[in-house]
Amino acid sequence: MEKWRQVRETLREFALRFPGAYEDHPWDETVVKVNKKIFVFLGVEEPTEKWSPSLGVKLPESNGHALALDGVRPSGYGLGKAGWVTVPLTGPLPETELLLEWIEESYRAVAPKKLVAALDAPDD
Repeated sequence: MEKWRQVRETLREFALRFPGAYEDHPWDETVVKVNKKIFVFLGVEEPTEKWSPSLGVKLPESNGHALALDGVRPSGYGLGKAGWVTVPLTGPLPETELLLEWIEESYRAVAPKKLVAALDAPDD
């Protein structure tokens, strides 16, 4: 299996562990939502001439750091202005652990406060 496919699946599984998270497929792409809002764009499952696999996340805190990395760019359609970045999954990738941290940051930025609080609650 190509490395980007393994990384993409790891990211998808991680995103789906957050409270209230679910997968959806608008525009023939895979996204993960919470409260009907996207917090992770996982793009297309199969590369085409027009689209290549990528990750899109909202990074209100880590945006500058992310954009300093090779290949990472502001997301299109005006999302970049709101802190969204797109990370190509083909080619050199940041460490998977960093990508997971970005997914959590994106979740915290998009999810309702009640769900973020549940995430931070100590396990009983």
